[in-house]
Amino acid sequence: MLICKVTGTLVATRKEPTLDGLKLLVVRPCDVKGEPTGAALIAADAVGAGLGEVVLIAQGSSARQTVATKERPVDAVVMAIVDTLAVDGDVTFEKSA
Repeated sequence: MLICKVTGTLVATRKEPTLDGLKLLVVRPCDVKGEPTGAALIAADAVGAGLGEVVLIAQGSSARQTVATKERPVDAVVMAIVDTLAVDGDVTFEKSA
């Protein structure tokens, strides 16, 4: 699993039919403070995440284990929206209201 920040959306009008109905998001791995650190990747959204949110993603075969992505050709899925992240007892990220 990776902590990522949603930085954009991807729209594809022509795609594999099993991807119909999936929202595709551009996400970037981030540090424990929610600041992007890595290269962008595309993840299917299983939880209704939005632009700017910090999320938890799964990759590889685990990405096909959610209800939304079961048996679909995805390599990454947003499976949680992060509310609070604490490291060693210190809150390093908290979702703003």
